[in-house]
Parts: sequence; structure tokens; C-alpha cells
Amino acid sequence: MGKPTLLILAAGMASRYGSLKQVDSFGPHGETIVDYSIYDAIQAGFGKVVFIIRKEFEDVMREKFDAKLAGKIEVDYAFQDFDLKKFGVDREIERTKPWGTAHAVMSAKDLIHEPFCVINADDFYGTDSFVKMASFLQNEVRDDHMALMGFQVGNTMSDYGYVSRGVCEVSAEGNMTSVTERTNIYYVTDDSGNRKIVYEENGVQHDLPADARVSMNFWGFTPKVFEIALEMFPKFVEENGDNPKAEFFIPSVPDYMVKHGIADFKVIPTSSKWFGVTYPEDKPIVQESISRLLVEGVYPQKLF
Repeated sequence: MGKPTLLILAAGMASRYGSLKQVDSFGPHGETIVDYSIYDAIQAGFGKVVFIIRKEFEDVMREKFDAKLAGKIEVDYAFQDFDLKKFGVDREIERTKPWGTAHAVMSAKDLIHEPFCVINADDFYGTDSFVKMASFLQNEVRDDHMALMGFQVGNTMSDYGYVSRGVCEVSAEGNMTSVTERTNIYYVTDDSGNRKIVYEENGVQHDLPADARVSMNFWGFTPKVFEIALEMFPKFVEENGDNPKAEFFIPSVPDYMVKHGIADFKVIPTSSKWFGVTYPEDKPIVQESISRLLVEGVYPQKLF
């Protein structure tokens, strides 16, 4: 099987962060977080990277990435916008934000024809994750057998506010049985003074064990996922067209595929520690984490 593709979700406006974190500097030579992901992907054997961006970001992204990646990996761009007709929806709906992460993935359907993985631009996943995903995509993946990287939710939290995670149920065989997007996960202190993790749904708090497996939007797919998402999306728009905050999230597509017997999803264990930036206060923590990896020799001082 040929080299897989890395699909990077980089169209978000980063409202909680306060600036365009996709191009913010975290390494000693101005490296972005996604530079480390691309470096890991190249080392692991990926052959192409596709950025999902908004059209207005194109000049900034090309200036940041094209020259330094030239000759190292093929680079392309897909644009997430408000045109629903290209996804089979003959309506115009006024929104301030696009339709979410699964909608973003569909935007790359004409550029990807091989196994691929999806990641967030602002999340650091670690070398082990890319090595294992590349191996899966080159040796195991099928239209009826895909994958995700599973992280423990306790290793993915921010001390500065809520986070969104796809919470997974995992079978004894190591396959995902369901994944539910939880958009309000945060720490609280109970009556005994102990800190615990909860998620909020309809104004009610529910406990979430620290070792619960969550998706950090690191998925291994074949192009079959485009076909399924395109089938699901018109119904989603029909049901949610009047809700300006409704989003078509990636986990809803694998969840549908599992429940309808279309594919199973292997939960790949990884020793990598996830970290990312949601709030400005997260930045020095991420910079410190990267500095430690540089000292340990995991990455060169200058990536490209």
C-alpha cells in the first residue's frame, strides 16, 4: 500500500485562544505545534499533507508552510466554507461559523484518494502516535476496518477552562463501540476537596473517570468515510438548519458506521502524551513541554 496522507484541521478561528493559534510560535525557531506533527508524519512515512483552512487564511498559511516543506512532503489546501451545494444540500443558510469538523473533512474529498489520518492543527500528539497510525494505514486499514488514537481524558485536560472530547466506549477486543462528543468537560472540586472531571449536558454535571478513553480527533480513515459523511450531512442540515450553533462533528460519522455495521474502529494505544492550546494560559505549558522534548533529543532544535 502507498504512503498515507495527513489531513490537518486548521480552519478554526480560535475564539477562546484570542489569536490564530495555527501559526503561533511554540518552538525555539518559531515552530508551530503542527510543525512537530508534520515532522513526525514525515519520519513515520506519510507522503502528503492537506490543510483544511478558510480561504481568507490561505496567504498566511502558504507563507508559513510552503517554502519550508518544499521537497520534504507534498502539500495541498482545501477550503471549508458555507457552500452547501457541493455536499448535496440545495439551501443557503446564514451562519457565522462553518458546520464543524466532519464538514471540514468532507471539504477534502476531491484531494484525497488513499488512506489518511485526521488531526487538529493545535494539538501535539507525539512521535509514537504517528508511527503507529502510519503502520495501521499501510498494513491494516480497510473500508470496514479503521482506527483512532485513544488518550486518557485525564491526560488531555486544561487547567484554565472547559474542553471538548469524543468520549469512547471500548470493547474487550479493543474496538470502539461508540463515541460521543462532549463539548463541556472540565475540573470541579467535590465536597471532600478532591478534584474530579465532569462533563456538562443540558445544564447537568456528570462524572467522567480520568482513565476514560477519548478521541483527540486523531482518526485513521479510508476515503469510504467521505461517502458516509456525504450521506449523513443533508439530513443533519435538514434537522439543524435553524440552529446556528449546530456542528457536524467527526465522531458522529464513525459512531454511525459502527452502529450500522459498516466498519469497526480499532482504538490504538499510544505512549505519547497529548497536549494542546485552548486558552492563552496554555501556551507557556506547551512551550515548556516542547523544550523538555528538545532537551531529551526527541526533536532537533530546528525542525526544517
